[in-house]
Amino acid sequence: TRRSDLARWQANYVAEKLRRLEGAPAPAPAPSVEIVYIKTEGDRVTDVPLHLVGGKSFFTKEIEQALLDHRVDVAVHSLKDVATELPAGLDIGAVLEREDPRDVLLSNSGDGLDGLPQGARVGTSSLRRRALVARWRPDLALVDLRGNVPTRIRKLADGEYDAIILAAAGVKRLGLESNITSFLPLDRVLPAVAQGAVAVQTRQGDEGVLGWIRQLDDADTRQATTSERSLLSRLEGGCQVPVGALARVEGEELTLRAVIASLDGSRAVEGARSGPVQQSESIGRVLADELLAEGGDSILDEIRAATGDAG
Repeated sequence: TRRSDLARWQANYVAEKLRRLEGAPAPAPAPSVEIVYIKTEGDRVTDVPLHLVGGKSFFTKEIEQALLDHRVDVAVHSLKDVATELPAGLDIGAVLEREDPRDVLLSNSGDGLDGLPQGARVGTSSLRRRALVARWRPDLALVDLRGNVPTRIRKLADGEYDAIILAAAGVKRLGLESNITSFLPLDRVLPAVAQGAVAVQTRQGDEGVLGWIRQLDDADTRQATTSERSLLSRLEGGCQVPVGALARVEGEELTLRAVIASLDGSRAVEGARSGPVQQSESIGRVLADELLAEGGDSILDEIRAATGDAG
């Protein structure tokens, strides 16, 4: 895992779950766990907006290589950081039960997004958050924000920003809920694909490890995030794009909602699709194609041109 506070929380959470397993894959004590810290490109490059960093897998590539090299047996990631196309030989062995997928606003004034003054400086590193917040409040000054969760909160406290936007899951997991001013409503700001879900990555065919890891899998979260990642895979073509998506599983049915917005928030296409949970992957692909046909393709072309990303 990475060494950030949130990455360490996630790794320790997985480690504790593994330690509590009993009797499988064969009658034996739970495996011992050693946590190995690995620095990634995303940790080294902290002065450049994420969408301007070339390539993909900023927070996972070096860890995935350690997995392929057998230097570690499993890798723990925020699933939203994991590329939709995995390196050959790797798989997602488990997706843990999802935390709150919403975004949250933290403001110095105590005002929610509607109450922020015109021109307020709002920090976020996400193209998606910029686009969807600009759709709601085009008068705000949306400025780049990097660093781990405590660092971002400290920058807000130091007055570098009037407000910042973070993922609710990370704030909650670190016990920092008292800093939250408001939760951004899902009818206005859909989260990033797989936001709030922790992935445990493994080598394909490594049954000695997979026998333990599979027990951590949450079926509903797996199906929901599979649908969201299928949609993103169809849309992005290897690029970072401002797409919001959220799937919900109710009984045997899955409903996926998604939106593509222009960077300035002036244009957006959104839609939803439902179907049997077993068809989660195809639901994502079909909804992506519908959004592209309704004008999402031209929005994405403009964004790639503006950000210098050819896809």
